[in-house]
Amino acid sequence: MKPYTVGLTGGIGSGKSAVAGLFAKLGVHVVDSDEIAHELTRCGGEGIAPLRAAFGAAAIAADGSLDRVAMRKLVFGDAPARKRLEAILHPLIRAESARRLERAAGPYALLVIPLLVEGGVDRSRTARVLVVDCPEAVQVARVMQRSGLSEAEVRAILGSQATREQRLAAADDVIDNGGAPQALEGQVARLHEKYLTFARLRTAS
Repeated sequence: MKPYTVGLTGGIGSGKSAVAGLFAKLGVHVVDSDEIAHELTRCGGEGIAPLRAAFGAAAIAADGSLDRVAMRKLVFGDAPARKRLEAILHPLIRAESARRLERAAGPYALLVIPLLVEGGVDRSRTARVLVVDCPEAVQVARVMQRSGLSEAEVRAILGSQATREQRLAAADDVIDNGGAPQALEGQVARLHEKYLTFARLRTAS
């Protein structure tokens, strides 16, 4: 049986990976859809052949993996192209996520989906939605620092994602990551106990 599943989401630079890492340290099984997407689009990955067929050789790097920079430029601002990309990758990611959740040990699992709100919250997949939240200015500064993108480029990415307000409206639980990294641990620990309780209640019923 699939474990009690919490969907973790947040905008770019919000700190999803840091939060997921803290849950993993507590022994929670984490399934990361971004990680699955990278596996599907590396050399020999299941997504490479259909991506090549849909977008041509220009979308594939010299090493046989998806050329992420070229693909980003190709689909950014081109809604039909982005939909084609999503139509190829999303079903593959969803299927592999489901397989990994089925194998998950422990009373509950964390499913990391960056575009959870954008894709529509599916309550058959996630019992609760956990949003990692921080001010937009913090997101911009973090992404610029780690990726070398300009402020305009980061804000363009933010503009293509759900707004902060839309995410918070969909949230059952919120982690505030607008401050120091140390502030995350206590929040994660409290939610961990909460989710353990919910998982036990589901099992008991």
